[in-house]
Amino acid sequence: MTAPRSRAQGFTLIELMVALLLMAGIASILYGSLALASQSWDRGEAKADQASDMRAALTYLRAQLSEQYPQRIWKSPEISLMFAGEREELRYAAVLPERVAGGGVYYFRLAVARNGDKSQLVQERTIPDASSLQAPEFANAERSVLADDIAELRISYFGRDANAAELAAPTWRDRWEDPQRLPLLMRLDVKPVKGAPWPTLVVEPRRSPEAGCLAWDPAGGRCARTGGR
Repeated sequence: MTAPRSRAQGFTLIELMVALLLMAGIASILYGSLALASQSWDRGEAKADQASDMRAALTYLRAQLSEQYPQRIWKSPEISLMFAGEREELRYAAVLPERVAGGGVYYFRLAVARNGDKSQLVQERTIPDASSLQAPEFANAERSVLADDIAELRISYFGRDANAAELAAPTWRDRWEDPQRLPLLMRLDVKPVKGAPWPTLVVEPRRSPEAGCLAWDPAGGRCARTGGR
């Protein structure tokens, strides 16, 4: 008895179309997963870079602001300090190490500035003129960017009113108006364009204003002019 001839095996057109549709669906899912993973990786790197910039900026500001130099304007009537504290801007004198710009005492400005479509936390510096009658401006100052994409800088100052006695209770304020004394504490709050605000930075200036004065009047809490100046 002769064995029946086996039917040729193969895929029908419908089976091929179903298989192709399944492969396209799997490829689409894989592509979406890879795209999502890539976006997550990019966001993670961006957050890591932002956190690194934040830590570096806070470390630098803590070190420099705590070591402010009580530089005085000796030709001004009040022999006032080179210090101006506003809500969104801080001007102060500090020493740069020799490895940076040759070292020495500079006058700094810390603020948020626009640079095209960018908003940056910047620090400007200029060399103070000892023969000037007032603190220098920053028209041609050198600028360093401490952090990008910063929406707001808010600064508060803890201390007593100008000419207040030492027994007076210090308070927080948005502006510092005492030309003779530095605040006891400064608080900096930085808010980026995206993400959580930076940890609040509280700094205590370590040098007293007497350090920049030849004749300090402890009763009046001010620098007195001497014959040598």
